[in-house]
Amino acid sequence: MSSLSLSRSQALTALREQIHRLEQGRTACPPAPLAFGAGALAALPGGGLARGALHEILGSDGAAHGFAAWLAARLAEDGRPVLWCRRGRDLYGPGLAALGLDPARLILARAGSDVDVLWAMEEGLRSGCLAAVLGEAEKASPTAARRLQLAAEASGVTGLLLRSGAETSSCPAVTRWRVAATASGVDRYGSPRPRWRLELLRCRHGLPASWIVERSDDATGHLVVVADLLDRPAAPAAGEVARLRRTG
Repeated sequence: MSSLSLSRSQALTALREQIHRLEQGRTACPPAPLAFGAGALAALPGGGLARGALHEILGSDGAAHGFAAWLAARLAEDGRPVLWCRRGRDLYGPGLAALGLDPARLILARAGSDVDVLWAMEEGLRSGCLAAVLGEAEKASPTAARRLQLAAEASGVTGLLLRSGAETSSCPAVTRWRVAATASGVDRYGSPRPRWRLELLRCRHGLPASWIVERSDDATGHLVVVADLLDRPAAPAAGEVARLRRTG
């Protein structure tokens, strides 16, 4: 055996051992899911949102931004900062603070295009020093989204991709949500309390579901399910209705 072959063999063996140690460490100490605090949301595998993964949030109004900010705030409870990548104007600090996200722990990256947003997200995810990376982009190619997912898995940082564009089935995100506002409730002081309609469109190892939720009054800031939206079979087509009447 030549010295060159021996060197390659030793390098390959060392690389395999390193990968094995990394896999063992990840298996032994998987990051705990982010608990939502609402029993009905236990439909998520592990009872919460997977950390170190990419999650896609669909919505074109303030409700989607509010839900994303709430998730980022919960992820930042360990004291690490959040990177928010977006195009356009600054974020509204008091509104973020009301959702539990301290503006002092927020790093804002302005970008000129969706491509730049996705690049900044990937760099932030690969850093490994952030609590979460949130990015706003109308479009994300499957390749770009896959890179975000791989970066999140490698670093353990959670990625939140907020999209106002049409829903796609090619994004490799672990979960896909559609968020919309619904009629507000009233807290114990008589002030309006925003509510969100959450639709879990896709969940790896889980099932789609939907809820109406609001934030709790206590210090945890967990979500409280206001009313479950029970899954019902789709309405039959007109031709099927006619057939049922004839056979009934």
